[in-house]
Amino acid sequence: MALFKKILIANRGEIAIRITRACRELGIGSVAVFSDADRDSLHVFLADEAYHIGPSPSRESYLNYNKIIEVCKKAGVDAVHPGYGFLSENTTFAQALKDAGITFIGPTVANIEAMGDKLSAKALMKKAGVPTVPGSDGGVESVEEAQKIAEQIGLPIIIKASAGGGGKGMRVVRQMDELESAFRACRSEGQNYFADPTVYIEKFINDPKHIEIQVFGDTHNNHVHLFERECSVQRRHQKIIEECPSPSVPHEVRLRMGEAAVRAAKQINYVGAGTIEFIFDNATKEFYFMEMNTRLQVEHPITEIVTGYDLVKEQIYVAAGKPLSFKQEDIKQKGHAIEARICAEDPITYKPHPGVIRACRHPQGPFMRVDSYAYPGYEVPIFYDPMIAKVITWGETREEAIDRMQRALSEFVLTGIKTNIVLHKTILDHPKFRDGSYTTQFIEKNFEVIEPNLFKEVEDPVFLIAAAITAYNDRKSKDVRQLNLTSNWKRISRKLQLRT
Repeated sequence: MALFKKILIANRGEIAIRITRACRELGIGSVAVFSDADRDSLHVFLADEAYHIGPSPSRESYLNYNKIIEVCKKAGVDAVHPGYGFLSENTTFAQALKDAGITFIGPTVANIEAMGDKLSAKALMKKAGVPTVPGSDGGVESVEEAQKIAEQIGLPIIIKASAGGGGKGMRVVRQMDELESAFRACRSEGQNYFADPTVYIEKFINDPKHIEIQVFGDTHNNHVHLFERECSVQRRHQKIIEECPSPSVPHEVRLRMGEAAVRAAKQINYVGAGTIEFIFDNATKEFYFMEMNTRLQVEHPITEIVTGYDLVKEQIYVAAGKPLSFKQEDIKQKGHAIEARICAEDPITYKPHPGVIRACRHPQGPFMRVDSYAYPGYEVPIFYDPMIAKVITWGETREEAIDRMQRALSEFVLTGIKTNIVLHKTILDHPKFRDGSYTTQFIEKNFEVIEPNLFKEVEDPVFLIAAAITAYNDRKSKDVRQLNLTSNWKRISRKLQLRT
């Protein structure tokens, strides 16, 4: 069975580049799409063809599936890879492609629908024998019903919008007098953000870990897992650092989680790459189904590095009708991998910081990878997610992977915009990260209120030289301050003189 001749990538930034490179290695033509803001984006230059799809706001470009399908027909593509975000889990888009005779490189429409609603997904998981968090069996319609459930399972509880995501439509209730306002807030957010006010209730696990299992299925009824990723370093439900394997999950539990994830995939006859997300109680070592992401994940590189399999190529093979190229017994974890998400944002306030990149040098060296679309002179737009790069390091041990990441981040030069590089370095040095005991509350408890002097100065000589050159060109450069080197040119000069 032949692979595709030409694939359109319905996305932007580093993931569009990642998919383009997979296409090139497979000898498949690649087609990029871009908005006004992305005319000079690297993914446009690297693809074989590129087409403009509209104004900068995503709803008028990357979410405009009619325009994207129009480009598909114009370019003569036979498949579309959606990446993650945007249209990756949009059933209308997937169905429209199918109706147009174009392959959607992702799960079936039925797969997306089955797992898109958290209540129906939970019911399916119970049927498959996958552990689920104690709570309501369906939507909760009234405050009185919510109070009864809370009394049955005990506080604290978490109220969630059934169609929610990204931290929207979620409230933790620790005292009964908080329940009514939390219930109404979640229903309101569910309606406003997702056009669905339905909410449900679950027992809230104090200080849990967020563990996800990578699964894969094909059209020949084969289903496997590629072990876990730990994604507990989060802020407001947004991941910052991921690692594989988890430092907290015992091997026996790891195997049980993998088996449960495969049962989940089999339950819906899942096709393609997907992720089963679990809440892991670090105290009891029990795990519970949280949700399924029916797409490729941002953090997929750490699974690739530890297992040795190219997940994007595998997505393309499966979409072309080929069986999985590996069996469960073939998949092993080797060493340890860490991913740091580099974002254009203020490391103290966490606010996005778009702007023109003045200097950019990606770290290099053995056993590491950088997925990025940043380059000198590129203007990071305000319209999209602020992530501009992912740094991935591997080591024989977790300690080696962490030390390699620290070295890589010290070499990463990005000036002209503020980034969270120094935040990553500070997190990696924290005792709770070093010993692996951190939970999803780690950022909230240790970094939610950040003092400017919390971060250590970056002492790497190469980093200092790059900042000094920038400051020499512009003595009032904000770039030097944002790197936490110093705003004083003379002090930088003295540091450099001491190192020569």
